Amino acid sequence: MIYLDYAANAPVDKEVLDAYVDATKRYFANPNSSHKLGLEAKEAIDNASKNIAKYLGVEEDELIYTSGASESNNLVIQGISERYKNVGKHIIISKLEHNSIVAPCQRMQELGFEIDMVSPNKDGIIDIDELEGLIRDDTILVSITSVDSELGIRQPIEEIGKLLKKYPNTFFHTDASQIIGKDHIDFKDVDLVTMAPHKFYGINGFGVLIKKKNVSLKPIIYGGKSTTIYRSGTPVTASIIATSKALELAISKLDERKEIITKLHDYVIDKLKERKVIINSTPNSIPNTINFSVKGIISSDFVKLLGEKDVFISSKTSCCPENTPSKSIYALTNDKSLALSSMRISLSHLTTKEEIDEFFKIFDETLEEYNGKK
Repeated sequence: MIYLDYAANAPVDKEVLDAYVDATKRYFANPNSSHKLGLEAKEAIDNASKNIAKYLGVEEDELIYTSGASESNNLVIQGISERYKNVGKHIIISKLEHNSIVAPCQRMQELGFEIDMVSPNKDGIIDIDELEGLIRDDTILVSITSVDSELGIRQPIEEIGKLLKKYPNTFFHTDASQIIGKDHIDFKDVDLVTMAPHKFYGINGFGVLIKKKNVSLKPIIYGGKSTTIYRSGTPVTASIIATSKALELAISKLDERKEIITKLHDYVIDKLKERKVIINSTPNSIPNTINFSVKGIISSDFVKLLGEKDVFISSKTSCCPENTPSKSIYALTNDKSLALSSMRISLSHLTTKEEIDEFFKIFDETLEEYNGKK
């Protein structure tokens, strides 16, 4: 098996899984219970939250635990819209956003909100001047991904954050799911940050939303007591502890892992240049993600053929419908054929050079078979 789809999901780290299993056995009581076992579970959550806050440079009460990045993004879009609709009904996002940003924005549009989309330039970077030109007195939210999931392009989040400080009615959100543990980033001037532990070798089905103290939200899940008033539900002690461990490993080993991945990235790029492919990733893409197109193929069909040979890559982000053009590639290239034929390799420190060599051997064989069937 050759797995090159780490941007979609990363395998849980053994240390993280051990921490999760241990916590599941140890802290099985409801942390909202007032008895001894409940209080022990709550203390374990508090300690883990202190560590998560320390690693991220925020306060403990700025952490909201959710079921994943999609819920966090929905909470931001819907929660800000409902809370500040008397201030304004205008939201700005980029054309590279994940569907969990786009879909709730479409929902808010149905409810009378206006959504503007800022374009990337030829290198995939959001046009800062265009962004500022879209800001109005009634703009309540700007949401720009730190790194998009298909092209891996890193956006100037720090620069955008400084810009938006000039607009006190406008909050700034970033979906940082694809950058945590992959590169250094400063969230000092960002009001809301989405994280997904399963992207950095943590547990699936869990998410973290950082909400700075200057921001209020209208909840989208109501119910009983939790770690915050902004999201009801019994806190999952083991998932919080496991996220603390995953974050600790991701941050402490970031530079070491990045060096390994950068070497692999350069090797893959050289291999791709030997073939008749078009590389969509730009110099601003992080080394973990490499996007390319093979004109004349339908990438979703080609990826299925690779899967039959136990080779796993993506045609686009795993949350998008099959057999449709990649909206991110189209936003960057304005070329539908490139968007229909795009594929993504996403690397890990676990990836080996031998796997890359075997991938290209199978890739060449599969491409020959695919073209022979046409």
